[in-house]
Amino acid sequence: MAEPFYITTPIYYVNARPHLGHAYTTIVADVVRRYHRANGKDTYLLTGTDEHGDKIVRAAKAAGKTPLEFVTEISGLFRGLWPRLEIGHDQFIRTTDPSHIKTVGEILQRIYDKGDIYHSEYEGLYCFGCERFYGERELVDGKCPDHQTVPETIKESNYFFRMGKYQDWLIDHIQKNPGFIQPERYKNEVLAFLREPLEDLCVSRPKSRLKWGITLPFDNNYVCYVWFDALVNYISALGWPDGERFGKYWPAVRHLVAKDILKPHGIYWPTMLKAAAIPVYQSLNVHGYWNVEESKMSKSLGNVVEPLAMAEKYGVEAFRYFLMREMAFGLDASFSESAMVGRINADLANDLGNLFTRTLTMAHKYTGGIVPSPGDGDAEETGEGLRKDALAMAAEYRASMEGWHFHKAIMAVFDFIGKMNKYVDTSQPWVLAKRKEAFGQLGFVLYNLLEGQRLAACLLAPVMPKTASVMLERLGMGEGQVSPESLGRWGILPPGSRLGKAVPLFPRIDMEKAMGTETAPGAPVSSGPPLKPQVDIEVLRQIDLRVGKVLSAERVPKSSKLLKLEVDLGEIRTIVAGIAKTYAPEDLVGKNVVVVANLAPARLMGVESQGMVLAAVDGSGAHALLPDGDPPPGTPVS
Repeated sequence: MAEPFYITTPIYYVNARPHLGHAYTTIVADVVRRYHRANGKDTYLLTGTDEHGDKIVRAAKAAGKTPLEFVTEISGLFRGLWPRLEIGHDQFIRTTDPSHIKTVGEILQRIYDKGDIYHSEYEGLYCFGCERFYGERELVDGKCPDHQTVPETIKESNYFFRMGKYQDWLIDHIQKNPGFIQPERYKNEVLAFLREPLEDLCVSRPKSRLKWGITLPFDNNYVCYVWFDALVNYISALGWPDGERFGKYWPAVRHLVAKDILKPHGIYWPTMLKAAAIPVYQSLNVHGYWNVEESKMSKSLGNVVEPLAMAEKYGVEAFRYFLMREMAFGLDASFSESAMVGRINADLANDLGNLFTRTLTMAHKYTGGIVPSPGDGDAEETGEGLRKDALAMAAEYRASMEGWHFHKAIMAVFDFIGKMNKYVDTSQPWVLAKRKEAFGQLGFVLYNLLEGQRLAACLLAPVMPKTASVMLERLGMGEGQVSPESLGRWGILPPGSRLGKAVPLFPRIDMEKAMGTETAPGAPVSSGPPLKPQVDIEVLRQIDLRVGKVLSAERVPKSSKLLKLEVDLGEIRTIVAGIAKTYAPEDLVGKNVVVVANLAPARLMGVESQGMVLAAVDGSGAHALLPDGDPPPGTPVS
């Protein structure tokens, strides 16, 4: 039976649209899930939305909606975004789900029955932005550290959780379990906070000022504090207390959060679990902030990054790669569009893309597109050093991934890619090909390069799954070839298997064009049949036309006019086009076409088509519109 692995993101508060920080956290969770699944584990990824509290009521009122209408709309934005960023979560939970509401009531009642929730009158400093009370020592210059506002003094009766009762236990647990909170700096931050007496936690809000929440099971005049409600999602999703998934996955849980919610996850949540007699989580993994152009993201500064816009402009795979490569997990990082373009050009287009294209092109030229036998030969000249480098790199990659040092894992792979590029230059396959007596050596060199890229593709698969799939398919490995065996062994690629044609993985991006300094020219009006009725400009704007580069083409079986195309639109799409009578498949590879990118998928002759290639149709057939120049895949046509 496969070992379980349960990874959670925080559930995102739906008072605003998803931004770069949300995308990064969820992409990290997906990368972790893909890595552990490739290593044979039974993985489960939970994400979702946090939908109660005073800020929701205010945001809904400002939008002219009821709280439920508002949270349903914003939650839908989060749910819809993740698949578009290639995130494969197993469950999406909402705190308005009836099953979650039921579990929150059961946890509250269990802790109340134990005597660890009590009623009392309290006067304290309350931040409406954070929806919680602050102690004097938590303020910075008398202000909330997050919102820079002076909290209001509120006096009211509420229910309190005896969190202070579990302070000594929590300190002892953290000290005896070094990996409980990581990286180390955040463990130390929690321990520093626990050096002062831990106050009890207010877990209710009177309905006289807030009705949008989960009613306390033991007092209908109050709703549950939003953080108590939200944290319970990690077990309500699994069917606590006796759900099959709870018994299977909860012992293997790893939480993933940003540093701004360290305290609720590092203090509130473990003490709540302890009070409810539920085993605490295995680890809390904390990352830093994304700054934009060296400043913290802020609506007022106008520097909030829309993740989908970046992914659509530069490609989902490149976007995922940049985020995982640029941030050292646990530290803050800086996002800039120019840095992203630079990373794409240097790492993905130059180092990886050029190597892949060169190697496949040489293999087709010198060995007929067949994986050669590695043969024998002198170790120094034929790549024994490259094999050793590969195995050392794979071990370093594994250690870094297990330690949540994702940027180091990626750096290790690209350092090895750099060694393969150097190996091409020093071994000079084009020279070996001219000498008959060196044919065996040539085969060994090419095998090393092909096998090295097979291994690199497998290791990069958690970060860039579609790119890895394209590479493995072209290397003759087919799909689904990322397995525990494939991640750390050399010599997996079978000699004699057929290689696919070279395809551009990541074309170079023109920095000036990418930064919006150039616009596409208008299309000329063609003569022909009568024009259709005029449409409003808003109707036209709904049609998303993009430049796509054809990566591969093949005939659709049993059809005389259909071709199945793999098209790079910034993401790889399968598109069925009725142009087989006009073009041979090989004529289209490497060509740019114009695609209707937001057309609903449709099945044609058993193949799902994810777009439409624009073509001019006359008596001689359908002629695809082939743009001049070489605009980057995904460039809008306007």
